[in-house]
Amino acid sequence: MTADSLPVPPIPSLSMEPLSKASHGPHSLLFKHLLSTLLEVLRLSTLALVISLEAIFILQKWKPIFHFLLLSIFLFFSIIAPYFLSSTPVYLVDFSCFKPPNFCKVSLSFFLENASKIGSFDKESVAFMAKILASSGLGEETYLPPALHCIPPKSHQQESIKEAEMVLLPIMEDLLSKTKISPQDIDILIVNCSGFCPSPSLSSIIINKFSMRDDVRSFSLSGMGCGAGAIAIDMAQNLLKVHENSYAVVLSTEILSIGWYPGNERSKLLLNCSFRMGSAAILLTNKNEARKSSKYKLFSSVRTQRSFEDKSYMSAFREEDSEGKLGLTIQSDVFQIFGEVLRFNITILGAQILPPLEKFWHGVSTIRKRFFEKSREIYVPNFKSVIQHFCLPTSGRALIREIAKGLKLGENEDEAALMTLHRFGNQSSSSLWYELAYMEAKGMVKKGDKVWVLGMGTGPKCCSLVWECLRPIVDESSKGPWADSIDRYPITP
Repeated sequence: MTADSLPVPPIPSLSMEPLSKASHGPHSLLFKHLLSTLLEVLRLSTLALVISLEAIFILQKWKPIFHFLLLSIFLFFSIIAPYFLSSTPVYLVDFSCFKPPNFCKVSLSFFLENASKIGSFDKESVAFMAKILASSGLGEETYLPPALHCIPPKSHQQESIKEAEMVLLPIMEDLLSKTKISPQDIDILIVNCSGFCPSPSLSSIIINKFSMRDDVRSFSLSGMGCGAGAIAIDMAQNLLKVHENSYAVVLSTEILSIGWYPGNERSKLLLNCSFRMGSAAILLTNKNEARKSSKYKLFSSVRTQRSFEDKSYMSAFREEDSEGKLGLTIQSDVFQIFGEVLRFNITILGAQILPPLEKFWHGVSTIRKRFFEKSREIYVPNFKSVIQHFCLPTSGRALIREIAKGLKLGENEDEAALMTLHRFGNQSSSSLWYELAYMEAKGMVKKGDKVWVLGMGTGPKCCSLVWECLRPIVDESSKGPWADSIDRYPITP
């Protein structure tokens, strides 16, 4: 990848297209959803038939026993059957985002000055990183861990452990404080960090520091990139389906000191420039009594990936360069590949949540393109008809705008992603929660609104979460990571 390749190529059309047999998981998911939709149609048709028959019975003055029979059928299909067939609700009680201390702040000029002093980068590499930063969308107040302020940077194990404790312990404490639960109340713990996988694991570190129960179900996810935060939520909700009356905590972060690349291969320098400190803690539960106090309910969750395809699998790969220095290689076509995996994802999501009229127009345009006007673009469904807010991947300003363009979003609907990128940089898996915190601080999210949280990462993989706001969210502007800067935003990035 050269400096000339910095502009993000257009992402392939994000229209919902029919899935091929090679799509594996997505094809199966779509089939299951179509089956559930058919069952819902049958249920409604049965109710309509029952109502029609009841009208006939009344007109014909049939015996009461027939009315009782129809009433029983009506109650079964309208109340009893949905109760037993519905999935376990998963609530997001609250979440916390880490605000790094001021001594970790890094301006763009400071970053480049340090890079030139380290000695491992040649002049061309420093110039390349300067060009990357100029077009990245990052502001002057992002954060790097203390280990990367040193010359040369410290990237050994102990520094990474210190960084992990620095970003994870405070947000865990903050989450417990604001939700008023004890570490002993937690039944499930999931910690995701892509590049740092110590032994004992990060989840074991948390269990040890907070003296959690001996039967807590703990998991550590690694190597899943920027999409791991959303994937961890999907994993938690599946665990909550089988473990009743439970609390689950998800911790999302990326440890930067271990991922610093000290070499001169252009395709490995990108993460040095854009990745910054950040972490988030999220409390989920399936307890019925938590509905009144929870902020959100999980409305829909869809996961897709394309690891089965070699080209996609190799699009972002952690490997050594010719000098034995470890770094993440990002291929020049990675954004086109991400566009493909995103298209599969929204095909499933659209089938789940879009209103019938949007599905109809999409179907008509698909048939028209396939059989009549092959040069005509397939209609992109209007997701704004059911979703009011969007948390997009913060991998760069150009990528944010390309995804927003592909989804036909309005001028201000990528605001949270762009402002998060400017204020905090790309925080990998935790960025999505800083976006949601931005929306809450601005008072954007109202009761009944739906928020689409879109996580994408290496693999490549994609996970969509749609949250429904359950209560008014107020007084968030003075809390959390945006407390000292929310009044300065939005700006023109």
